[in-house]
Amino acid sequence: MAEGEQKEAEDRTEAPTPRRIEKAAEEGQVALSREAVGFVTLLAATLATSLALPALGAGMFRSMRALLEAGAGAEGFVLARALAASAALMLLPVLGATALAAILAGLAQTGLPRSTKPLRPSLARMNPVAAVKRILGPDGLAELARTLLKLGAVGFALWLAVDLSALPASLHRPIGALLGAAAGGAARLMTAALLAFAALAALDILWVRWRHLRQLRMSREDIRDELKETEGDPTLKARRRSIQEGRARRRMLSAVPKAAVVITNPTHYAVALQYEQGQAAAPRLVAKGVDAMAARIRAAAEEHGVPIVSNPTLARALYRLEPDTEIPPEHWQAVAEIIAYVWRLKDRVSEPAHG
Repeated sequence: MAEGEQKEAEDRTEAPTPRRIEKAAEEGQVALSREAVGFVTLLAATLATSLALPALGAGMFRSMRALLEAGAGAEGFVLARALAASAALMLLPVLGATALAAILAGLAQTGLPRSTKPLRPSLARMNPVAAVKRILGPDGLAELARTLLKLGAVGFALWLAVDLSALPASLHRPIGALLGAAAGGAARLMTAALLAFAALAALDILWVRWRHLRQLRMSREDIRDELKETEGDPTLKARRRSIQEGRARRRMLSAVPKAAVVITNPTHYAVALQYEQGQAAAPRLVAKGVDAMAARIRAAAEEHGVPIVSNPTLARALYRLEPDTEIPPEHWQAVAEIIAYVWRLKDRVSEPAHG
């Protein structure tokens, strides 16, 4: 591995993001365990054979016996065709079940294809030099070790399943019993092979998924670049958010002159309520702010003669509401008392003017 590639691999310390995994799948990089596919296909072939052989095997044996008795000639040719048809009829369900199992086992691990890009021809994949490097490289040697381990495990399982004492004993059995003994031995061997393949498939699934996620690891710079690509530049995003917040503040300040009252904390919080009797079911919060924004709301209220009432508990509770939201019922009584108090003050101020 070159020095640059080694440094790049050391920088990739972060787990892959869902977007990284999705992009890899679109490029054909998926966690596919061939051992799992092999186990499922072997299991499907075994089940299909065990189901098809009793029903179709008898017909094939009858055709074979008739062919051997007929010998050469036109009749033998006809019987040979019948034997070939019987063999094909027995093999078709086995081959169909095997092919279907292989497809379903692959889809269960990788899902439906998301892109046709992996199916496009690539000169790089057909390069014999690159193929030799892959075979003789670390991945190729690891694959060879896995293959040898698999053969050793399956061979050991078959060795344990073989009954060496059955062969001498079968020499003393009648010919009719030999077929049953052979079938029982074959069943034991197939069961041992399936169990060995199942264990290998389970381990291979864990290994393949771990190696796949390890190969897709990202550096912190990769994650930042992905965030810029998916969500936009953080600087521009913060600027847009600042512009939106500025517009919201200006919109709220423009609503303060029409408010019925401004309730304060008295200095940290400020909320402006608008209410017109007979036109709305409940007062509506039209502006809110904390600290500097609260000071601007108070200044706008003083400038336009909007009454300011100090009620810290109510101000903090109403601040949780979103702008342009009606006051919830649990605050109606407290807000109604403040608005009624403000209206009484206005009436007292206007009475000397009328007098």
